[in-house]
Amino acid sequence: MAGCCGHDAKFDGVSDAYKRRLWAVIAINAAMFAVEMGAGQMAQSQALKADALDFLGDALTYGISLAVIGASVQVRTTAALAKGVSLLLMGLWVMGSTVYRVFVVGVPEAGIMGVVGFMALAANVASVLLLMQYKDGDANVRSVWLCSRNDAIGNVAVMLAALGVWGTTTGWPDLIVAGIMAGLFLTSSVQIIRQALEERRDEAGHVHEPG
Repeated sequence: MAGCCGHDAKFDGVSDAYKRRLWAVIAINAAMFAVEMGAGQMAQSQALKADALDFLGDALTYGISLAVIGASVQVRTTAALAKGVSLLLMGLWVMGSTVYRVFVVGVPEAGIMGVVGFMALAANVASVLLLMQYKDGDANVRSVWLCSRNDAIGNVAVMLAALGVWGTTTGWPDLIVAGIMAGLFLTSSVQIIRQALEERRDEAGHVHEPG
């Protein structure tokens, strides 16, 4: 759990099996970012673009996570804080662009949204299954899990948005889903930052404890 950062040791990613899984998930997410951002532009869908950004955020998160595996608590929590801040910024960008989109005329292409949403969901389910057993690690490892979970939730939401756009022939379902995804970015950001700060305080407490 995000708040469980007491004195119990947490998995810190030092495992060849974990690293191999991260490389596989990086490849999946990088490919889907390119596919979904292009499709989002074609379909004029904010929900698809928001989900594509989530894929990009994941790929970057996993790369940073690989780079700091085995490093000190200070380095790992700094990386987790950076990832938390990046999620916060993405959430704010998606929210701002969604508000802007409300005033732009145009209905997203529901067919493209649905097909790409299904492809992305399959990619995310694969990523979630690969990382499932590592979901309760330290802040660095947990941030990887939260981003994967966000993608899976986001793609279900994109498919629901596509259904809503098709049924209502308006862009409002797409905008609502993009707004929900922005909120998901923001809440995950808070969880990651909180856990990283707690782990840093916990480590500082250990350092200053009398021998």
